[in-house]
Amino acid sequence: MSILIRHSTILTQNDSRQQLQGDVYIEDHRIVEISKKPLSIEADYKIDGTKKLVLPGLINTHTHIPMTLFRGYGDDMLLKDWLAQRIWPVEAKLDKKYIESGTELGLLEMIASGTTSYLDMYYFEDTIAKVTEKVGMRGFLGFALIDFDTPEYKASELILQCEQFVKRWKGNALISPVVAPHSMYSCNPETLQKSLEVATKHRVPLHTHCSETRDEVYDIEKRYGVRPVEQLKKIGLLQKGTILAHCGWITKNEILEMKNAGVAVSHCPVSNMKIATGGYAPIPELLDVHVPVGLGTDGAASNNTLDMFETMKFCALVHKNHRWDPTVLPVQTVVDLATIGGATCLGVQQTLGSLEEGKTADLIMIDLKKPHLTPLHDPVSHLVYAARGTDVCTTIVNGKPLMLDNEFLTIDMQETLERAEKDAQELTS
Repeated sequence: MSILIRHSTILTQNDSRQQLQGDVYIEDHRIVEISKKPLSIEADYKIDGTKKLVLPGLINTHTHIPMTLFRGYGDDMLLKDWLAQRIWPVEAKLDKKYIESGTELGLLEMIASGTTSYLDMYYFEDTIAKVTEKVGMRGFLGFALIDFDTPEYKASELILQCEQFVKRWKGNALISPVVAPHSMYSCNPETLQKSLEVATKHRVPLHTHCSETRDEVYDIEKRYGVRPVEQLKKIGLLQKGTILAHCGWITKNEILEMKNAGVAVSHCPVSNMKIATGGYAPIPELLDVHVPVGLGTDGAASNNTLDMFETMKFCALVHKNHRWDPTVLPVQTVVDLATIGGATCLGVQQTLGSLEEGKTADLIMIDLKKPHLTPLHDPVSHLVYAARGTDVCTTIVNGKPLMLDNEFLTIDMQETLERAEKDAQELTS
């Protein structure tokens, strides 16, 4: 399959963050040529990029995709009440049918809003993988491990099933398996150690929640005598290839430990603010010491969208406001977090995260013919402060169009919406 995009504004996100006017030619999953001069090449798809912005697809580094079915179910509640009264009772009713519809809905939303890769953590991850591959999205899919029975498996089966999942999907063009122990408060040291053994044996990433709330930090300290980051270090999980979600309650010394270990962080500002964790991941300090940082939406039950443009804007604003400093996290830095930063977190920066010849063709296009995107003084500024997920008109993953001129090519929107509405009502009734 080949694609030619002509006459567009291109944000490469390469090392020099080059912007140019020109054409992009894609063939067999790869970006073959980026040219300032018009390209006269035949292609299966010829896309007019006039008044459109072309940039790398956004990378969502933390979500729980089937939780789209819980969107708006249990808002404005204390976290413990929200989990105990709303989320856990509904999750106990989950089966493959609900997981399929929730995943399809999440994929539809991400394709529509410019996400081309996502890092997940949930149950029924094998089902999620099959749906993701069928639709054509790129998924880094974390098999959730926890110390109690899940809707799919007994607790005693989880490690074995996780390893089988990793074996099944490793090497897939679109699906990258991830080992995902839920957290230190829901996984005992033995579970965390076994998780690490599977990830190390098969050389796949490990993803877990860390220091999301103050209560979590105090509870771990009370239980084990150390804070969460130190607990991870003691067990061996604080290492290159580990992605920590949230990190809203970490110290300067812990940041240095994280830097030395080579871990990455997924920052989820919208979810953290909505559930009022009270802490802000110290992104400026993490970036100062070159800890890889990406952006995540978290699940749609606590966000309530998977819109990475919204997440970029919140990321910029919350840190400026918190520090009383409008120069903190400039727009280019925030766009970096959503693209090449996310790729670096996942260890795939050599193939994803920027538009360069030879890299994998994961990219999106934004329609600039909108009142709120006019005038165009600075396209990077617009991405963070003005653009919305609904401005995305084309989404291409692995050289294949998933949405072209706002038309979905690999998923039936109406059928997906109807099914999700029906299943959500069944689950929450």
